[in-house]
Amino acid sequence: MEMCNEDKSNDDTQELSLRDKFSKLFNELEHCEKEEQKQKIEETNRLMEEMDKEEFKSFIGYWKEMKCVWSLHFGETSLSKSLKKTIIDEEKRREGKNEKLLVELCECYLFLINTISAELMPICIPCLIKVALKKEESEEAQNEVETALMVMSSAGYWEFMEQELYLNEIKEIIQYHQEYHNLKRLAYQSAWQFLINRLFNDNNLEGMIVNELCFVREAARELDELLCCVDWKREIEREEVIALMRWFQTLALYFEFCHLWNEGYAELISIIVKAFRASRDDHREISKQCIHLLRKAAEIEVIKINDLLKGGAVDLIFEEILQSTSNGEILCDCLNFYLMISRKLKRMEDFKTYEPKRKLIKKEIFEKMEKEGYEDIIISLHETFNYLSKEYFIHLPINISDYFVNV
Repeated sequence: MEMCNEDKSNDDTQELSLRDKFSKLFNELEHCEKEEQKQKIEETNRLMEEMDKEEFKSFIGYWKEMKCVWSLHFGETSLSKSLKKTIIDEEKRREGKNEKLLVELCECYLFLINTISAELMPICIPCLIKVALKKEESEEAQNEVETALMVMSSAGYWEFMEQELYLNEIKEIIQYHQEYHNLKRLAYQSAWQFLINRLFNDNNLEGMIVNELCFVREAARELDELLCCVDWKREIEREEVIALMRWFQTLALYFEFCHLWNEGYAELISIIVKAFRASRDDHREISKQCIHLLRKAAEIEVIKINDLLKGGAVDLIFEEILQSTSNGEILCDCLNFYLMISRKLKRMEDFKTYEPKRKLIKKEIFEKMEKEGYEDIIISLHETFNYLSKEYFIHLPINISDYFVNV
């Protein structure tokens, strides 16, 4: 099990809190023999009883997502096998089946493991979908819905899942929220993340996601509203960072797996640009993700150069290249962005019907280049290309002509 972004005390001699003791014990579960594992489970149970409500909430449902905790080998442990057997046995029970227990078992299992077996998928997914369909307005019901959707969204995108297990229901959940706004922000994002994950194995979902559910429009709106809620002058809350990063993760998968153009791309690009400008000075991890997203947007064929121009991405990337303080990874993404633009222009040469449009786009970009001395900047960076490529595992061609100079 790996852990990151945990709060650490500056005083190493300070006694561990209940939460930290719990983390330490849980972190050790998959690295011990069966008897020792049993003892540690008993100890974690004792600590859980001592925790107050707020401490306990740190580990139920939100622990994996909010504290960036994940398990690399949990599926190989005896605890995992025991939990899996308990889920299957509870599902097979004909009399006295405890539905609430089954839900909690499924949530616990999926929060701790990043893959779901074919054997458990037809048990866990319908079980969680049923919870996620709840439309009660009580805080308890909302929390149950949010947790179920978060668990589902943690299922890896590489797993094939029969549409019969989820499609009509997840579509209903998204459309109901679009009309009545009944979900919490993180729950709505989780519903989309679960659905976009399915694109990896099922491109038949593209039409519904793009045209019926209007993902691009919804993602742009949600991101914009989230950005407006953030007070960028202070250290933003961990929950706000997680929400932004989860949307960026979902968008990255969407850009990679969806191949249908959407008229809302320019607006979405403009929101990503807005997020970068807001976070550039004080929240570098967020700004790095924004630039990485813009690079991915430039890579895919379906997003046109005009979408990037109208969204302000071309201007932003150019400004960042000129910054002497640019992070090396960000600089690589910026250079690759322009490389992708140049290749898009070259591909347009193959279609005579595109030539008038190509000339206009080329003229607009060249004017930006000449105004700011872009060609000189690229040439000045030429000697660092090899270093940047090796340092950040990104191929940057040495040929300057690939960066517009002779396009």
